[in-house]
Amino acid sequence: MSTQEIQQTLMQKEAQLKYELVHHLNQQVNVNSAAQIHFNMSLTELIELMSSQNLTDSPLFSQLTRLDAALCQLELGLYGLCSDCESEIEPDRLAIDPTEQRCAHCDAKHRQEHRQELRLSH
Repeated sequence: MSTQEIQQTLMQKEAQLKYELVHHLNQQVNVNSAAQIHFNMSLTELIELMSSQNLTDSPLFSQLTRLDAALCQLELGLYGLCSDCESEIEPDRLAIDPTEQRCAHCDAKHRQEHRQELRLSH
């Protein structure tokens, strides 16, 4: 996939995610009325807003931060490299989720460590 095609895919994902976020955030009671949520907000602004509203546990927040990271990596020429080992992420993983941040090996390792952390915290 070319850089332009990747960017187009990520921008489509951004538009879809912003739609979901705007709808979700505008329905939140704790979002103050001064914080007008709208589609032309940047990803950074949406991340900051969700953080300030204590919505970081939301799956939408996770998707938003992954998208922001993927766009930054694309801009820096690092798109498709594992955030842990810096190897190339398998193309099939990126085809499934263009915001993927880890290769299969590091993702499995991360999930195992995260499961262990959850067990220890309970």
